[in-house]
Amino acid sequence: MKKLFVSASLLLLCASAFAQQKPNIKWPDYQFTTDVENPITPVKNQHRSGTCWVFSTLGFVESEVIRINKIKDEADYPDFSEMFVVGKSYAERAEKYVRLDGALNFAVGSEADDVLHVIEDYGLMPQEVYSGMNYGTELPEQGELDAALKSYVSAIVRNPNRKLTPVWKTGVTAILASYLGEAPEEFTYKGVKYTPASYRDALKFKPEDYVSLTSFTHHPFYKPFVLEICDNWRWDAAYNVPIDELMAVLDKAIRDGYTAAWGADVSEPGFTRNGLGVLVDPKAVTKQGGSDQEHWVGKEEGKAQSVEAPAEIVPDQEFRQTGFDNKTITDDHGMQIYGIAHDQFGTKYYLVKNSWGTDSKYKGIWYVTENYIKGQTIDIVLHKDALPKDLKKKLGIK
Repeated sequence: MKKLFVSASLLLLCASAFAQQKPNIKWPDYQFTTDVENPITPVKNQHRSGTCWVFSTLGFVESEVIRINKIKDEADYPDFSEMFVVGKSYAERAEKYVRLDGALNFAVGSEADDVLHVIEDYGLMPQEVYSGMNYGTELPEQGELDAALKSYVSAIVRNPNRKLTPVWKTGVTAILASYLGEAPEEFTYKGVKYTPASYRDALKFKPEDYVSLTSFTHHPFYKPFVLEICDNWRWDAAYNVPIDELMAVLDKAIRDGYTAAWGADVSEPGFTRNGLGVLVDPKAVTKQGGSDQEHWVGKEEGKAQSVEAPAEIVPDQEFRQTGFDNKTITDDHGMQIYGIAHDQFGTKYYLVKNSWGTDSKYKGIWYVTENYIKGQTIDIVLHKDALPKDLKKKLGIK
């Protein structure tokens, strides 16, 4: 992830993009019309944690459970525990980190496939049963937990005896239990007794039914490859397809009632703090002077300042590859794409559920242009049945 600092503290890396210097973009008073909107669960707030990967993916899984089980009443929508997944992921990451003598990224970030692995191996748990907030705050604040875990596993790697004791993993478990609490092996929810695995199965959710798509030219198209990003610590592979085809798949999926987990770069100045994602062409933006505050966070966004929308870059396959190669397109943030809209200028947008709370213009929803999705996407995760039959055959997906 890009190291863009909001403050000297360990604020969430997924939201760090706001700290870069922004050009003085003048935004119109956008009027959006929704074309397609699939069900989502309420927006949450990852707060001071780098857990966008689990908030976004579990939001996607919740929408999938709604779709699979044809749930109509919002009162019956699922609400899954993020910290159950975080605890299992961190424990497995610690083991791999030590196996590789520390030659692995051990940080707060991860990606959507990690969540699917945890669900497949361990199951799901309702938020009501296990909040994972054992350290006294209402919202996640995990800088101390992250630092404690990293220090511990680093000390294990530096073990001068070069022979590990059989109990070093107990230390990881103890740290996680101290901060997150111990997850129950069995629980009763709405009058029914479950294990995390039986709860997953009762919801008819099958992690093996989901696929990742990406689009870069340094690997052959229509073949899977391991995405070379630090957060992909499990070394999961994504299917590589041309970007125009990926966008067509995403469109069809949304119009057919599916949503997508979305990994993307949000460090562009057009991805605002107030609900917009526009791939602004910097050549078309007039830079203006301003206060020191404006120097770091830009002017207040979302207000009517111009009657015209800022010009956008129209990305292509070469644009994406150049950005990935020179590290200007990186794995910053995970979100959920669930709909399509347009503005008064006829520009197409995707409806995106974020995990930065509801204190924004659109109450935690972002309107992200087609150009932004096309240019800044790292990968998307979809149910395999959302893919066109000819593409599934080409990729060898049954």
